[in-house]
Amino acid sequence: MNFTAPAFVLLFPIVLALHWMLPPSRRWVLLLAASLGFYAVGSPQALPLLAGITLGTYAAALGIAKSKTQTAKKLWLTCAAVLCIGCLCLFKYAGIFRTDVPLLLPAGISFYTFQTLSYVIDIYRGRLMPERHPGYYALFVSFFPQLVAGPIERSTALLPQLHAQERRMDSSGWLWMVRGFAKKLLLADTAAIFVDSVYTSPADASGPAVLLATLLFAGQIYWDFSGYSDIAVGAAALLGVRLSRNFDHPYRADSLRDFWRRWHISLTRWFTDYVYIPLGGSRRGTVRLAVNTMVVFLLSGLWHGAALHFVVWGGVHGALLLLEKALTPCGGKHKARTWTAVCLRHAYTFSLVCIAWVFFRAASVSDALLLLSRLPVDWSLSTLHTTLLSIGIQPVAELVLGALCLHLLPETSSAAPSPRSVLAFCLLALTVVAAWFSTLHTGTTNAFIYFQF
Repeated sequence: MNFTAPAFVLLFPIVLALHWMLPPSRRWVLLLAASLGFYAVGSPQALPLLAGITLGTYAAALGIAKSKTQTAKKLWLTCAAVLCIGCLCLFKYAGIFRTDVPLLLPAGISFYTFQTLSYVIDIYRGRLMPERHPGYYALFVSFFPQLVAGPIERSTALLPQLHAQERRMDSSGWLWMVRGFAKKLLLADTAAIFVDSVYTSPADASGPAVLLATLLFAGQIYWDFSGYSDIAVGAAALLGVRLSRNFDHPYRADSLRDFWRRWHISLTRWFTDYVYIPLGGSRRGTVRLAVNTMVVFLLSGLWHGAALHFVVWGGVHGALLLLEKALTPCGGKHKARTWTAVCLRHAYTFSLVCIAWVFFRAASVSDALLLLSRLPVDWSLSTLHTTLLSIGIQPVAELVLGALCLHLLPETSSAAPSPRSVLAFCLLALTVVAAWFSTLHTGTTNAFIYFQF
């Protein structure tokens, strides 16, 4: 379900109130019912698939635990992998081979298949015992704050919290949720207006328009995805559950390697633990390091969608990361710390990330190359003036106001709130409410970008 949909905004407070009214031993029933209900509202046709993968991986985990031989354990693991990856490929990539296949992409399938598969793999590796309570396992798979777009949680982190009888509401959840709604409604959706106008007509775009749209898309996708993650973290915190942080100021990175430590952290860790390291990681020489890195990034691109431009986006990041590693002495351990050197590293990292985003956002590789080729075109003063005017005063005001209030908000509520942060929170909350009602009135609500993955 879209967090900005009226159903979620109206029903979540009811679920929250009922959750804390129930005895701890019965809360899982409410959360499971709410999770399945929220999912059914947005994707009713995908509910049987979610149930099937839940039951299949639950059985596979128990089968691995009960098996006496390694062969039997591998058989159960193979069955779980075929189920998860097979369903993911069937629904996500069938269109590559037949364009007339009438299959709708189930919401969240890329996320919950990875989450359930990692659970089965961890049991196969002997890192944990299987969850024997089917209700708690179903809740682990379908927990509504993170079901549709992550974070991809590990069972060792989430299941014990769902079992805990002494959970406490974390009031910082309100701060997280307001921040997330602000990122989505005030920043991401506002930036999307200009970005869409340029990327839908790449042949007509001027150099200034391409540059501005590329910079705005870098902001849009961060605000959109991290906004969803903030709402998910906040909603879970109010229910007494702590989710993983999926972003850590990625555009502050001073290298591509640093960027991938900060961007979509749960997916990066998943590919590291379940693909990169099993392939040998960096332990088998330079050639294997290069191959393993490219495999991970190409798969990451393919994970985002069954289109060549996503694969190229992943390949660009993989190739640039290898080039950076080859050109950085001692793995970057002795970086120059002068102000100029630090600024140059930040600038080059952000520039490369933005260039790669062009392939991610464009409708095709040819459109991406066309947009990049338009960058040097028509940099006259009149074009610059026209490009800036085309954004509009209201969108600029929303971007500035939203960014300013977000900057004034504290990272967490652990410290005593200052008058400035309280004022920023109240102003931001009121602006978010106004923006939400405005989208309802105009019917311009945009789904989160990562819902399509």
